Amino acid sequence: MAGEVLVEASLDATRAVIARQLECGLDIINNGEAGRESFFTYLQHRMSGFGGRASRSLMADLTRYPEYLEQLQRVRGARERVDLMQVPQAQAPVRYRGREAIDSECMTLGRLLEAAAEPYAEAFVSSPSPGIVAAAMQNAYYPSLDDYLRALGDALRVEYHAIVEHGFMLQIDAPDLALERHTLFQDKPLSDFLEFARRVVGEINRALDGLPPERVRLHVCWGNYEGPHDCDVALADIWPEVKRAKVGAFMLSMGNPRHAHEYRLFESLQLPVGSQLVAGVIDTTTNYIEHPETVADRIERVAKALGEPERIVAGTDCGFETSAGTSNVVAEVAWAKLRALAQGARLASHRVFGA
Repeated sequence: MAGEVLVEASLDATRAVIARQLECGLDIINNGEAGRESFFTYLQHRMSGFGGRASRSLMADLTRYPEYLEQLQRVRGARERVDLMQVPQAQAPVRYRGREAIDSECMTLGRLLEAAAEPYAEAFVSSPSPGIVAAAMQNAYYPSLDDYLRALGDALRVEYHAIVEHGFMLQIDAPDLALERHTLFQDKPLSDFLEFARRVVGEINRALDGLPPERVRLHVCWGNYEGPHDCDVALADIWPEVKRAKVGAFMLSMGNPRHAHEYRLFESLQLPVGSQLVAGVIDTTTNYIEHPETVADRIERVAKALGEPERIVAGTDCGFETSAGTSNVVAEVAWAKLRALAQGARLASHRVFGA
C-alpha cells in the first residue's frame, strides 16, 4: 500500500511539474526527477552491489569558513532530508538489474506529455555520470577506481540507451568533472584530478557508443549548493577534458557569482564541431529572482563571445535541488526564476535575431 501511495504521489508531482514548466514558457522541459530520492542515489534501487553507508569528503570551501558551515548544518539539520554526504557504497559487483524502472519512468513522461496543453520543443531525462557515482558512492569492492568506473559505465549504458530509445534527450549530470576537484581531490595535485576527469569522460564515451551525439547533453557544475565556492577549479582548466565528451551539447554554469565571467573562455576557444552550449543564466542556489533584462544581457554576452548565437541555448546553472528534503530556493521563487528565464530568452532572441 505504501508503495502504491508513493507511485501515485510521484505521478501527481510529475504531472504538476510538467504543467508548471509549460506555464512558465519553457521550450525544453523534463519530469523534475519526481520519484527519485536524489540525482544519483536512486541508482541503488536499479543496480545491484550497493549497501551500507560511507561518509563523503566535505567540500574544501565549506571547511575554510567554519561559521558558514555551522549555519548551514543548523539549517539543514532542522528538517528530514536525503543526506548526500552519507550514502551507500559499492560492496559487490555493480550491475543494472533491468530496464523496468527506467522504462516506466520514460513511458510515464511520454503519456503525460501527450496530454500536455501547451506546446514544447524538447523533453529530456537525466542520468548521472559514472564519475559522480564513483566519487560519492565509494568503492569498497573493486581493486581500483578504474575498475569501478568501468563497471559503472557498463551499468549506466543501459539507462543512457533506454532514455534515448524512448525518444528523449539524455542529460548526463556530471558535477564530478568540476566539483570533485575541491571534494575527492582537494588534497591532491590538479593533474590527478584532470586524470580522473579524463577517465570519466572516457567511460561516458564508451557508455554512449552507438547513440547519436545530438541526442545527448553533458551537464557540468561545481556543486549545486549555496556556499563560498572559492575553491572551485577554473573552467579553463577542465575544458580540455570536458570537450572530449562525444555529446551534442555542453551545459555549463554561467549565472552564479563565482563563474559568471567564464563565458569569456569562448572568445578564444570554440565548441566542438556541431555541438551547442547550454549557458546557465539563472543561479539555482539563491532566492534572488533575476530580472528578464539581466537574463537577456547574460545570453547576449555569451552569444557575442562565442560568435555563433544560433548554437546557444539558455538554461539554468543546475537543477533547483539535488535530493529530497533539501530546499535552498523555495518553489514559488524557483518558478518565478524560470519565468524570468523564458522572458529573458525571448528578449535576447529578438535583439540578436530580430525574431
